[in-house]
Amino acid sequence: MSTNIVVPVKHVPDAQKQRTFQEDLTVDRGESILSELDEYPLEAAIALREAAPEAEVTIIAVTVGPEDASGAVKKALQMGADAAFHVADDALAGSDALGTSAALAAAIQHVGEEHGGVDLVLTGLASTDGETSVMPAMLAERLDFALVTRADSVAWDEGNTGLALTRPGADATQTVAVHFPAVVSVTDQANEPRYPNFKAIMAAKKKPSAVLSLAEIGVEASTVGRDAAAASVQSATARPPRGAGTVVQDEGEAGIQLADFLAQRRLL
Repeated sequence: MSTNIVVPVKHVPDAQKQRTFQEDLTVDRGESILSELDEYPLEAAIALREAAPEAEVTIIAVTVGPEDASGAVKKALQMGADAAFHVADDALAGSDALGTSAALAAAIQHVGEEHGGVDLVLTGLASTDGETSVMPAMLAERLDFALVTRADSVAWDEGNTGLALTRPGADATQTVAVHFPAVVSVTDQANEPRYPNFKAIMAAKKKPSAVLSLAEIGVEASTVGRDAAAASVQSATARPPRGAGTVVQDEGEAGIQLADFLAQRRLL
């Protein structure tokens, strides 16, 4: 028995660095990094591989993006993915979630053709730039896979033919069983990602990694990119600088002044 797990990963702007808009209202990403929320599905996949060696798990990282998205692929391989595919094509520039999901789903299908099928797609809860959380559902629809979102624990079922998951709810925790093929999004409460040591970093350099064009995965360039996007940014205004706060001098009535300040803003 073999199990192929695909983990979509995304390169995103470093949240610690200032981001600006370019003239065409796309984000000047500057220095990009692997989306932090994508580390959790990677760790979940690695844990599944370790928990059931007999399942012969292969973890394949997939990304869609410009040339510098290779950094996300590199980090995924260092963390423990076995192989990676990077869809890079100039026609992808300006794609919305619909276009990106079309390319990503086609890339996952390509992985299936190369590796004898895809059993499981593990995604992050969202990306740390857009935070729309729509990609798992879009992928499940395009691939015709089962879908479970917001899993905060991921484990094999008794026969290692599917997963036993838990999902947080407002009043209770759900326990969910899902059979393959499936798309599962994983929260940042599911695990604690391990970070690659020197040995893992060096080993990643020898792992297979391929760059694909849209044509190679069967996606028409006219169906993605800015011109094909269903939504577009019409304008962007920088957030005004935060003004100085109110300073309360404690001369015996600081508590009253603070209460008045909060009451005026309906915070009490």
